[in-house]
Amino acid sequence: MWAEVLEEVHELIHIISGSIKVIDRFFSVPVDYAKPDGPHIRIFVRNLVPLGEAKGSGTDAAESDLPYLLYFQGGPGFGVDLSLSVDLGNVTLWLDPRGTGLSTPITADIFQTKQMDDEAIAKYLKHFRADNIVRDCETIRHLLLDGKKDPEARKWTIFGQSFGGFCAATYLSFHSDGLKEVFIAGGIPPMVDSPDAVYEALVLKVEERNKVYYTKYPQDVRNVRRILGFLEGNDVVIPNGGNLTISRWLQLGIQFGFHGGIDRVHQLVFRAITDLDTFGKLSYGLLDSVQRAQSFDTNPIYAVLHEPIYCQGRMASWSAHRVIQKNDRFVWRKVKHMSDDVPIYFTGEMIFPDMFEDYHHLRPLRGAAELLAHDEDWPMLYDKEALKKNKVKVNAATYYDDMYVDFGLVQRSVSVISNVEQLITNQSFHDGIRKHMESIVTTLFDLSKRERD
Repeated sequence: MWAEVLEEVHELIHIISGSIKVIDRFFSVPVDYAKPDGPHIRIFVRNLVPLGEAKGSGTDAAESDLPYLLYFQGGPGFGVDLSLSVDLGNVTLWLDPRGTGLSTPITADIFQTKQMDDEAIAKYLKHFRADNIVRDCETIRHLLLDGKKDPEARKWTIFGQSFGGFCAATYLSFHSDGLKEVFIAGGIPPMVDSPDAVYEALVLKVEERNKVYYTKYPQDVRNVRRILGFLEGNDVVIPNGGNLTISRWLQLGIQFGFHGGIDRVHQLVFRAITDLDTFGKLSYGLLDSVQRAQSFDTNPIYAVLHEPIYCQGRMASWSAHRVIQKNDRFVWRKVKHMSDDVPIYFTGEMIFPDMFEDYHHLRPLRGAAELLAHDEDWPMLYDKEALKKNKVKVNAATYYDDMYVDFGLVQRSVSVISNVEQLITNQSFHDGIRKHMESIVTTLFDLSKRERD
């Protein structure tokens, strides 16, 4: 099968820091693996080879002896942050998952150029979940490693951050024979059939983070209410043509799950109040800052597929919107009639139908998003029976206070997956791998040893 679909496009090579060879690789893979002769897309991988680790001064033969480690980015819908492309002591592959970064990226204007209708767009986007991301990786692994004599050398280790961990669990479910070991940071997936259980759990953590925010900045209770009152009475357009609505302002709460996020949101609130006091409106600088703080325009997969990444044979049906409406504190039309000292809660990592009107570059995807929200024809992403029999070592950093991946649901999944060791901490938020990279990676590598005291 793999021979039918494999086709390496080209590679670019250069050296950085005098000791790391960088190979920028592009591969051609089918959009639909059931139709290998159909349309193809390109997958980009940045390949780092630590020459200092190879015997024989970095000769090709010495390099081929090094183990491979593939890094899965978070998301869904984000290319790899190449600033994180560091030497991990292996031949490291930094992947832009299909549709992101340099991997034939998905943007609304591309669909408009191709003059695709809503149904065609929705059908195309269904091929960009974890199942096909993993198939892409298996395609690349076969091309890069099948020539090795030692069968164990044809396997690689994978490291998944956030949604990358979801991909790792899919990999373990269906292609574990290609894996040597698995590392996961903040991304053991809830093994559910639809996102309702996910948001029912996460809304409690979002509530908790709102309470921390308003305890730290009590003046923002009235400040935020004032900003929302202004937005309710005015049509505010941000620089790229999107709408700054009440819903979109409250979506800034997605920052609460990151280190420093509460302070960043406060600075936007403080700046907005200063604008209203000074100009009676929101300044261009503030509007630009809001636009740059929200990534849905530039990463549409993040919006369109965020709920379907949880679906297995069931529809999402705008799950976050339905769940959030059950809590009055998140609903402005109810809070605005309450006392001035009652805070309105910001929302978290959630997708709402009105986003496909408020975000300029999501508008062309509105019809497709609606179709996908009510589609229940989603294939399985996890094989629980296979995971129960898993022999591949899994080493995971799990964050007790994670606002994006619920700790309780993670533990249920851990009870299904065999051979898992966890670092559990309440000292990191979801972006712990960025904030505390050295300590987390070191601990995960220590867990890999499976040494018992």
